[in-house]
Amino acid sequence: MGGVHPEENKISTQAVIEQMPLPEQVVVLMNQHLGAPATPVVAKGDQVKVGQLIGEAQTFMCANVHSPVSGTVLKVESCKDAFGLAKPAVYIQVQGDEWVETIDRTPEIKRQCDLTPTEIVDKLKEMGIVGLGGATFPAHIKYAVPPGKKAEYLIINAVECEPYLTSDHRVMLEHAEEICIGVSILRKALGVPMAYIGIENNKPEPIAVMKAMASQFEGIAVEPLKVKYPQGAEKQLINAITGRRVPSGKLPIDVGCVVSNVGTAFAVYEAIQKNKPLIENILTVTGKALPSQHNYQVRIGITYNDIIRHALGSLPETTGKVISGGPMMGKAVCNLDAPTTKGASSVLVMDEKEARRKPETACIRCGKCAEGCPMGLEPYLFSALVRNNRIEEAQQRNILDCIECGCCFFSCPANKPLTDEIRLGKNKVRAMMMAKKK
Repeated sequence: MGGVHPEENKISTQAVIEQMPLPEQVVVLMNQHLGAPATPVVAKGDQVKVGQLIGEAQTFMCANVHSPVSGTVLKVESCKDAFGLAKPAVYIQVQGDEWVETIDRTPEIKRQCDLTPTEIVDKLKEMGIVGLGGATFPAHIKYAVPPGKKAEYLIINAVECEPYLTSDHRVMLEHAEEICIGVSILRKALGVPMAYIGIENNKPEPIAVMKAMASQFEGIAVEPLKVKYPQGAEKQLINAITGRRVPSGKLPIDVGCVVSNVGTAFAVYEAIQKNKPLIENILTVTGKALPSQHNYQVRIGITYNDIIRHALGSLPETTGKVISGGPMMGKAVCNLDAPTTKGASSVLVMDEKEARRKPETACIRCGKCAEGCPMGLEPYLFSALVRNNRIEEAQQRNILDCIECGCCFFSCPANKPLTDEIRLGKNKVRAMMMAKKK
């Protein structure tokens, strides 16, 4: 149901993962996850090592934050993120690269995991593991299945259907064994018999590599999937692999499913088998106008400008927009001096021509936005409701079911900013709901 076929632009698939050099300073945000920010447990002047806890989760929906570098804490105060929002942060002057002694940095790959399911979940919490598919949901909450619910399927999202992004592609080619070990650990945590790794058919090399590796593990199958954006959206992926549909207002666990990104599985391997907190991720630097394409392993807290200077020297003069994420669901970066976070997946550089939106015209009632919506919604109607501030009606018509995939805007011949308007409407609905609770 629904979906579109944007130009794939996977022009960085052959760029092997490189290690991003350390900058002179990093800024580590305390809320790099869905939920409340972590509470800083360091102060100005403190010495820290790589992997040391610097932000502690003290509420239910929260995740620990660890230092990605060694050095001296310069200050603990707010910092504007990539989108201009002020958030609490720890500033660290980089001095050397001294790691916490308990982290295993040897190249040995460890397959055997002797932890119990409860111990696995506790370790995920300790290591600050969050989902790396975009939502950054704390993993320890997702894998602690609530009473009355039962997990039957573990689904690993390796679809990477967002145009331009190739970090998952490269992780599968370069770390297939570690991914499968991570998947096995998550399968053990849930107690499910099978895990399914979903990969779109336009990625034959990762499919072949992952199938060969999965054959060495019990209870892991690779599922090639139809190429259609947003095939990697959680509810669409569940339906494609299990045939089950997640009802409006429900979660995947309500239909017996738990979904995690393939990058999360790799992070789980490192956390459980190597005792390594989530202090870095794989990030794509790409764009049609760039002289070179890259996939980097990046410590969190490095700024977008640090990455651009190392990868490109400077932005091309024709740059029109820098996006964190892909062109469909990503967001324009308004502050290049902002730090990257656990969930950062790319630095996409678009030239002025590609970034420029066409002028908006009147809706012609063609219904293409509704046809393209993978959630079966009516984007044109939400646009009208939001513009006229009819927020309660938008809520009643399930505006919160929108996954902000961008299919409606992509499909609209009138170039109406449907996704932006729906995002605004969702924020207004949430604010209205909170006000009613108070």
